[in-house]
Amino acid sequence: MSETLVVTFNAGSSSLRCGVFRMTQDGPQQCRNFHIRGLPSGMILTEKDRQADTQVETDLGAPTNAERAHPEALGHIFARLDDLSDLGTIAAFSHRIVHGGPDYAAPILINEAVLARLTELEPLAPSHQPNNLRPIRRIQEHYPDIPQIACFDTAFHRTQPRVAQIFGLPRALTDDGILRYGFHGLSYDYIAHKLERSYPDLAKKRVIVAQLGHGVSMCALKDGRSVATTMGLTALDGLPMGQRCGALDPGAVLHLILDRGHSPEDVQDMLYTQSGLLGVSGITGEMNDLLASDRSEAAEAVEFFVYQCGRNFGSLAAAMGGVDAVVLTGGMGEHIPELRARLIAELSWLGADLDVTANQAGGPLLTTSHSRLSVLMLATDEEQVLARSAYQALE
Repeated sequence: MSETLVVTFNAGSSSLRCGVFRMTQDGPQQCRNFHIRGLPSGMILTEKDRQADTQVETDLGAPTNAERAHPEALGHIFARLDDLSDLGTIAAFSHRIVHGGPDYAAPILINEAVLARLTELEPLAPSHQPNNLRPIRRIQEHYPDIPQIACFDTAFHRTQPRVAQIFGLPRALTDDGILRYGFHGLSYDYIAHKLERSYPDLAKKRVIVAQLGHGVSMCALKDGRSVATTMGLTALDGLPMGQRCGALDPGAVLHLILDRGHSPEDVQDMLYTQSGLLGVSGITGEMNDLLASDRSEAAEAVEFFVYQCGRNFGSLAAAMGGVDAVVLTGGMGEHIPELRARLIAELSWLGADLDVTANQAGGPLLTTSHSRLSVLMLATDEEQVLARSAYQALE
């Protein structure tokens, strides 16, 4: 008998992820995974068959041009989705959408009105939202009868108190949706559920989760719910990232435009693609490469990042009235022991004591038995949240 499948799409600025899930008694079970990276200049496809435990990597070559990169990548994915008859029948597509604005605080079935509203939010997430929405339009053409579900990175943070969401701006702007939304919500949702399943005692306490990928943010969880986060109206705010600036005096933006003659478009490009670790170092936005470099600029970029993380740990602990555990996740959190060690050193004032051996082994517990603050490394899985949300919507 044909099984019901859900296909997830997680489309970023430089990669496209697609997962194929079937439902089991233990929840969504991923059976296939397609990941195209290297966009927009190249296309490397990794295909994983979870059942056969195989992985194949294919160099698809360079796209026709940068503008065609994502559409051509989607074409390669669809060619593989059309050949899933051995697995089952696609019942729904589930999409990661970075910005849901003030209107969407839960997964929703996509129709033309929803798609139009999400398109209006593209200026608030220019590096992500257009790529998030592109697969939706292609699926409408390719699979017109299959429902699509939008899952929002911003939705997880709508549990925050109002004072944590508003800015010190005129009230009319606040009422018009100029708020602190926060992002990486699908990842935080996964970690909150992981804590509930595997660390139930911690799940009910005060936990700071650090999402340390190319995009970086932190979230304060109290009883599994978001009460504060570092990102704001856009994904530029908060901690410095690979190429994004993080928190910045708004007066600096005004000065660049009004006094230094930069156009708004130039400043936007600077803040989104030329800043962060890349900007500070002048070398690269990749943490591994910075740690391996012997240049002083690289060392300063790493020190800057660690310092900012330390400050934000303290800020989120204050928002909760204390902290009982910290979780490191995302690419840097999962794969760079040296960075984890430096971040745990920043938490020593809260009682964190690094277990050197456990850290090198990847944890999950990274601190010693007598550490007053537990620090864990937990791998995240946004696609699992997308699949779970889709199955709940179908039910």
